[in-house]
Amino acid sequence: MRVSRSLSVTMVTTALAVALAACGSTGAPQSAPQISGSGQQVEHTDDISAGVQPDPAAVKLLPEAVKAKGTLSVPMDLTSAPTTFMATDNKTPIGFNPDMARLIAAKLGVKLQINNVKFDTIIPGLQGGRFDFTASTMGATAERLKVLDMINYFQNGTGVAVPKGNPQKLAVHELCGRRVGVQSGSTQEIKWLPQLSEKDCTSQGKPAITGVTLPSVNDALTQLSSKRLDAVMSDFTGLSWAAKRQPNVLEVLQERVVTTKVNVALPKGSPLTPAIQAAIQSIIDSPKYAEALDRWGFQGLGIETAAPAVPLG
Repeated sequence: MRVSRSLSVTMVTTALAVALAACGSTGAPQSAPQISGSGQQVEHTDDISAGVQPDPAAVKLLPEAVKAKGTLSVPMDLTSAPTTFMATDNKTPIGFNPDMARLIAAKLGVKLQINNVKFDTIIPGLQGGRFDFTASTMGATAERLKVLDMINYFQNGTGVAVPKGNPQKLAVHELCGRRVGVQSGSTQEIKWLPQLSEKDCTSQGKPAITGVTLPSVNDALTQLSSKRLDAVMSDFTGLSWAAKRQPNVLEVLQERVVTTKVNVALPKGSPLTPAIQAAIQSIIDSPKYAEALDRWGFQGLGIETAAPAVPLG
């Protein structure tokens, strides 16, 4: 018999309960609805997994301990629209990642608990056994793969946002000596900005890119709008979403730093990994995958196979 799913959220800190703030806002952060392709603002707070039946092949792979518990605990940093953020009711996690987590739980016939935490605490939480898996747009660095099992679930790119009009005439490969904001613990901080800086700048005798690490993308975009940063490097989907919300404040450079597959992550060697992989593949093979992508504007970012991750190049 199928177990019903929960949309409840464990609020780890009050500060992290807020959703993406409007860029440049000096007041209290506030969440904002997704902008559809037609320009109409909509907010998908419905449970995309309603009516989805468990996949027997995936359920068969569930460890007995998980079956007995009947709930999967998932950490997410709910500050990054449109992948992972909080609805305007300030209690419902929404975005592509919560949708995928709900679909995974549905395919496995268990409940889901989403825990709102800082991004850079997710991996330690998984390692410490506090959580079962995460869907948080995580890239597969070699360092992460030493401590995590990672499974592809869609693809995303890293982009660069600049102030509206790009007054400094910046380009992806012309950031030497600039102050560029990145989220703490992200692949932009760990890999892509240092790699870009070495290739474009220091190896050419030019000044390095100065990476400014901040708790969230929202913090970085706020500093960009107040001219404390020259640019922000983050997921292309999130930056594009923010630019649509604040078209007179910032814009996203068309060229991307890189496009890669991103991954669901579990503790290394988790007995849950085969079941999660089977559930993701079942989702990909169903109409619900295209629905989840489409309703957050992610057309063209789907993949065909829930394969184990390989290290980013």
